[in-house]
Amino acid sequence: MAVTVQERYGRRLSDDSAELLYLIRGTSDDATARTALSAAAPTTHDGLPISDIEVEELEGLDAYLGTVQYAPPDFEPPAEPSFSFDTSGGTQHITQSLSTPGRYAPAGKTAPNYQGAIGVTASDVTGVDITIPIYQFSETHYLPSATVTNAYKGTLFSLTGRVNNADFRGLNNGECLFLGASGSKRESEDDWEIAFRFAGSPNKTNLVIGDITVSSKKGWEYLWVRYAEAEDVAAKMLIQKPVAAYVEQVYEYGDFSAMGIGV
Repeated sequence: MAVTVQERYGRRLSDDSAELLYLIRGTSDDATARTALSAAAPTTHDGLPISDIEVEELEGLDAYLGTVQYAPPDFEPPAEPSFSFDTSGGTQHITQSLSTPGRYAPAGKTAPNYQGAIGVTASDVTGVDITIPIYQFSETHYLPSATVTNAYKGTLFSLTGRVNNADFRGLNNGECLFLGASGSKRESEDDWEIAFRFAGSPNKTNLVIGDITVSSKKGWEYLWVRYAEAEDVAAKMLIQKPVAAYVEQVYEYGDFSAMGIGV
């Protein structure tokens, strides 16, 4: 059976590199597949010479996948990005609980029902500091010097302190906050090492606050509650009761795809 080499597709990886992919059939020998690929592949592609040829057997198909890479002799591929994350959370001051499992009073008395308000005094609701889920993560990317222009730096500056206007890294619209980026140029590689920092907070729906239901609150929107005096008939006293809830947008939205690191 004759050995056949069929080009599948090619792609430009950067200004200095490209690769072509091939399907090689008719042999089960690595050396034969490599020789056939070397003979079939053009010696140059878009003006770039061959830098490497690889073949990989496709098990069960009696075929090989061939890769021909084109680059200048001194070309080195860019460093791979790195990723880290932290789910230790953050602190938030709240005035309203999720529920009140117990209310207690002396015998013969009834504890007032504050409808989830925390730390109620005669004239105020003091609340409490709690740990909330915040997903913080960072990514380090290596971008060509030609990409990191003053305009690109300005884009990162303008996106800092904004939330995503579309899905990003598995987080829904409104859940991801861009905390900023820091970078330095690597002269030896003619590229920039840039660390991007983000924080995620989940969107929520149907939050119950006393007699109020908040239908929707995006992760980085701010929720606050207005309280007013009301009579608790059972306890026979005036209480502070939630009478209104407000969801405030405190961060602008931004297009995170403009960072050039994917979505």
